[in-house]
Amino acid sequence: MNDQLTNGTKDTQRLNAPNTIEIRVDKIASVCHRLNLHKEERIVTENLEAKEGNIIVVRSLGEKSVYGELELEEGRMAKIFENDIIVGALGARNALKGYVGRVPDSVKVGEIINLLNLGGVIGIATGANKDLGPPLKVEVVGMIVRKGKILNLQDSTIPTHDHLDPKLRIPIIAVSGTCMSAGKTKVCATLCQELSKRGLRVNAGKLSGVAARKDLFSFEDHGANMTLSFVDCGLPSTADVDSIAPIGKSIINELSEDKPDVIIVELGDGIIGGYSVMTYFDDAELYNATRVHICCANDPVGAYGAKYVFDSRKQRVDLFSGPVTDNEVGSGYVSKGLGVKAINARNNPEELCDEVCRLLGWKELMHHHESNGQA
Repeated sequence: MNDQLTNGTKDTQRLNAPNTIEIRVDKIASVCHRLNLHKEERIVTENLEAKEGNIIVVRSLGEKSVYGELELEEGRMAKIFENDIIVGALGARNALKGYVGRVPDSVKVGEIINLLNLGGVIGIATGANKDLGPPLKVEVVGMIVRKGKILNLQDSTIPTHDHLDPKLRIPIIAVSGTCMSAGKTKVCATLCQELSKRGLRVNAGKLSGVAARKDLFSFEDHGANMTLSFVDCGLPSTADVDSIAPIGKSIINELSEDKPDVIIVELGDGIIGGYSVMTYFDDAELYNATRVHICCANDPVGAYGAKYVFDSRKQRVDLFSGPVTDNEVGSGYVSKGLGVKAINARNNPEELCDEVCRLLGWKELMHHHESNGQA
């Protein structure tokens, strides 16, 4: 580290700014992608502020064979090497199948904290997943400053909105799930592909979860014209936020600017979990604007639980997808036992799109006008 820092560090006296140095970094994480950062940046090494979204520079204290990569600004995955100087953002994570961590109470140069996710969210790990091994340890080097102020994700965001555009007439498809890794991104990507193939202009967003660009890139690769996530609202994750409703409204309003035919929103993580997913459905404005609600579940019990949750709120699930619909065992239970259509996105993408078009009243776009309900 010393050689690397020395080579990339200018004399602090010449900067006329005590405790401020210039440093050359190796990797800039995707969580910072809106900030136009450079490989040479000015950092402060004293009076660091432990605040969510602050842009922090750390040194990797090792390498990992599992979960040892970082998603860079442009979306490319890069292996993290020992002593890499990495730029990320302070944030929290509440992943059932990943790491759990929080923003530290305070932060100082030389302290050891952790890389919490592949998108570059950094904090103190409080829980791990045995399949991933312990989270990567990193040493605090400093925080990036611009114009004498510590840089934060909030310094570059889309416009914020407390309400949906009252003129909004674009149908919204919301995709929720019982847990992370329940098939939500696959459903969204499949709908982006199938709807765009039928001549529709599709925009898509991710309203909750922890920072990474890979899901948005998947939407774009499958036909989405424009994509946004909560990171564009200045958040490294939605862990423990009071409500994602303002995030949802800001993203949906922005995605509606170029007048798409439909907007698809993924609600990352599960309806029961630590990312405030249900606050989307708590908001009457968002719920009433949602024309189709697809819920992804891993198994019949998950589907039953999701149906129970929304039934108790007098809210609907229009369609189930995800691993519970992988074959007739689960899909049969969902369709007969729960009375909800079950369609698998991987096995029957056209049928999934047909059902969404039917629910939206777009029968002229349906390929199979009579759906057999099989997954």
